[in-house]
Amino acid sequence: MEKFENKVAEDIMFYVYCLIDPRNKQPFYVGKGEGNLVFQHVQDALETSSSSDKLDTIRDIHASGSSVNHVIIRHGLNSEEAFLVESTLIDFCVYFDKSLSNKVLGHHSSDSGIMTAEEVHRKYAAEPLEKLEEGCIIVNINKTYKRAKGSQSYYQAAKGKWKIDAKHIPNLKYVLPEFGGIIVEVFEVDQDGWYEVKDKNGKRRWSFNGKVASSAIQGKYKNRKIIKNKGSSQQSIAYNLQKQK
Repeated sequence: MEKFENKVAEDIMFYVYCLIDPRNKQPFYVGKGEGNLVFQHVQDALETSSSSDKLDTIRDIHASGSSVNHVIIRHGLNSEEAFLVESTLIDFCVYFDKSLSNKVLGHHSSDSGIMTAEEVHRKYAAEPLEKLEEGCIIVNINKTYKRAKGSQSYYQAAKGKWKIDAKHIPNLKYVLPEFGGIIVEVFEVDQDGWYEVKDKNGKRRWSFNGKVASSAIQGKYKNRKIIKNKGSSQQSIAYNLQKQK
């Protein structure tokens, strides 16, 4: 079908849905909406030239002679309830390697999304980090980290493409990735391990090669809660901490 009848579209209120690839019976997109939004993706794919993983998958399905299956997971919801169900489904699929074409994680994923038991304990039991020694840099990986993949995924997220003043580079020995306000790992940068990279706009950025730091260094920082200086909470990197009250 291509749309709901008007009364149905009104009565179902907000809902959460999956787009299913009939060739493998697997979901490839999770969304929330109201009215006929669930059907809009197919229209966009077939009527526009815009490109994305979602739209390209829809075109591939139609090129194979099949049609996208639309599954309504929950309906009769308000907007916030729909956000919660949507984010839960996205987090679940990402955690268990179900390939989705969603560009971002679920709503509030970094705050209350799917976590291992260790991550939950860390979130609620973390002691504040009161001192950041010279040679350390905190990098925020909320947008890049894919959960529950172990230290290698922390490492890939921490490598990043960071906007750092070149004058600091020679003195930065340890990289502390922050996820959800908690230092989740500590990496020691190799000698001459920093190197220049370009961001998507061709601007100069920095990445590094390194390894997990020694247990002595980890003991200082790992699983600690951080509070940044006033005005820096939205920044991706930090060299200093706000003094604890």
